[in-house]
Amino acid sequence: MNIDFPFHFDGRGRTAPTTDDDHIRDMIEEFLFTNPGERVNRPDFGSGLLQLVFAPNSPELAAALQVTIQAGLQRWLGDLIEVQKLEVTSEDSTLRVELVYVVRRTQEQQIAQFTRAA
Repeated sequence: MNIDFPFHFDGRGRTAPTTDDDHIRDMIEEFLFTNPGERVNRPDFGSGLLQLVFAPNSPELAAALQVTIQAGLQRWLGDLIEVQKLEVTSEDSTLRVELVYVVRRTQEQQIAQFTRAA
């Protein structure tokens, strides 16, 4: 059983469970929106994506961020997923991440979109 993220209780008052595929998506979201240094025992965990919400938007920044995120996903979740496509866009104060990945255990392709507005 996997615990759903963010942590909450189900209708019976117990810790809410989630499916394996949803748990993997939750772990991707945690990686994307965690800043390096936030985790005490894993100071290099996280993409630093939220630090760039107010950064000037440029194709070079988006390309660098995509490479950084893809490397981090490979490092932290490479045993669970294979990234097939990753696109990061920034419009005003909104960040969008579109990710296509394959779950290694089932070989099923998943598409996930993550958005954060400042």
